[in-house]
Amino acid sequence: MDAIARIERSLAEALEPGTTPPLLSLAMRHAVFPGGARIRPRLCLAAAEACGGDDPALADATAAAIELLHCASLVHDDMPAFDDAAMRRGRLTVHKAYGEPLALLVGDALIVLAFQHVLRCPTAHAERVRTVLRIVSEAVGTPAGIVAGQAWECEPRVDLSAYHRAKTAALFAGASMAGAAAAGGPVEAWRAVGERLGEAYQVADDIADALAAEEEFGKPVGQDAAHGRPSAVRELGLQGAVARLHALAESAATAVPDCPGREQLGALIRQEARRLLPKSLAAAAT
Repeated sequence: MDAIARIERSLAEALEPGTTPPLLSLAMRHAVFPGGARIRPRLCLAAAEACGGDDPALADATAAAIELLHCASLVHDDMPAFDDAAMRRGRLTVHKAYGEPLALLVGDALIVLAFQHVLRCPTAHAERVRTVLRIVSEAVGTPAGIVAGQAWECEPRVDLSAYHRAKTAALFAGASMAGAAAAGGPVEAWRAVGERLGEAYQVADDIADALAAEEEFGKPVGQDAAHGRPSAVRELGLQGAVARLHALAESAATAVPDCPGREQLGALIRQEARRLLPKSLAAAAT
């Protein structure tokens, strides 16, 4: 079974409705399916496989947990208190489809479900589970997880690098490190891969927000300028932001620890960085 199939299966298992109130269940599924590129859980599984992949059930649950947390952050980010976005992944955002009260609960429920899903995993490696949960909780909370990253938008002055590290890179680092932990691998050796790839994704997001067509981006564009948010394009200029993206992707690729498939994973990271550029820039670069 390929990585995407494993991720989708584990997400479906996590979101079995059971006795969940029907509208909440529907709204949670709306937030998660259909997904985007699933790059964070794919990174998680890649790290687990590179470290031996001896507990696929725990790796799958960990990858799904990472994606559930990412989806939760998108639900909250789209709400009127932040972006007030009407579209996400080419369709209505959760608060537009189901209302603000339920969207708030969806984000909360997905956060809790991520941890529940790992704890329910049938694994004999209890110590690994504790390590996974520690890594994931640090990637989400404070002082430097995605909650802190979102909070930087409320500050009068923002360090762009600190903002990018927390808002985006933290969960990428959590994905790579938790994947390694799920397979009993060297956790810290995978931190730099996730951090640098995550920063590259945030720079790419800033570029797309400034330049991409809305139908290509799958959500409203021009949000950074509209909300006065920190942006790599505003701080570095377009050429500087593109150069920063490529430098971060190259740094992430070279940070992959010595393991089977190191060259292939590095090539995939570089390819992904090129894919993230808006079509107009990607065409100009070829």
